[in-house]
Amino acid sequence: MDAQSRILADETRTMQRLTPSADVSFIRQLTANSDRYRDPLVAIDWSQLNTDSYWLPQTALSLYGLAEYDTLAEMVKKRLSQYEFLSIAHSGLWLEGIFLCRIIRRMNPALPAAEYAYCLHEIREEAGHSLMFMQAIEKSGLALPAGAWRKPRIADWLARHAPADSVFFWLATIIAEDLPDKFNRYVRAHASTELNPVIRQICTLHIVDEARHIAFARHQLEAALGDQPRRRTAWLTPLVALLLNQFIATFYLPAAAFFELARLTDGASWRGKARRNPVRAQFIRDRIGPTLHLLESYGIHVRID
Repeated sequence: MDAQSRILADETRTMQRLTPSADVSFIRQLTANSDRYRDPLVAIDWSQLNTDSYWLPQTALSLYGLAEYDTLAEMVKKRLSQYEFLSIAHSGLWLEGIFLCRIIRRMNPALPAAEYAYCLHEIREEAGHSLMFMQAIEKSGLALPAGAWRKPRIADWLARHAPADSVFFWLATIIAEDLPDKFNRYVRAHASTELNPVIRQICTLHIVDEARHIAFARHQLEAALGDQPRRRTAWLTPLVALLLNQFIATFYLPAAAFFELARLTDGASWRGKARRNPVRAQFIRDRIGPTLHLLESYGIHVRID
């Protein structure tokens, strides 16, 4: 077991022992676990990043499962995996930017000291994730025209303007943290010798930090819900569904430009094939299943487009 695997295993065991409660000890424990900060720019061996290998498992690619995918040259498949990873990295930059803005806006002198300290840890970790994604994009050496990736406007507005500490705010936070986490866990679990080792390192480091962030968001959501019956959250379903579906489309369906950058002509046509790909649809359902179950536990039943 390598060092990163041991860190992930230790973190998982610790998180399993923690039970969200109103007690400040829960937040202090999260903070204590954050003390062992690992700077991605230092912890990751960036010299191993190259374009000779896959950057995502083939089963995690949007075109995998289509007859047309099997006809693609190996070089094109690898380049597609690299650009799909860059699309995900840009989604990560967008989400991390929202997290940073919202965390900073929550901080004020009236915040309990334990929570204030934990927020500082989250800021450090989210900033580290952003730098990690930027480093991966820069070190890739791959061409990426400005404007190739675009944020979803409605989801962006909702995430940035949801009332602070409201039930919807924490639901949005959990969704935005949980979606990439489940994808990262899949990539790490299916990392083979053909997958670039830097990608595995990125996923592992992200998983370790996000476990705490998700636990904290769930803790805050429980506090926001208080004693109100779960059925009283049902009115939020349309908003949550809109947010979730836009997040999924942005994270799992690269823009047409990314297909063309991967040397596939008529990117819009390939994007349409990816959107209609039944294997991809099942892959997405499998990844977001835990998130949907979590939402259902709070009385929110969402259908995926």
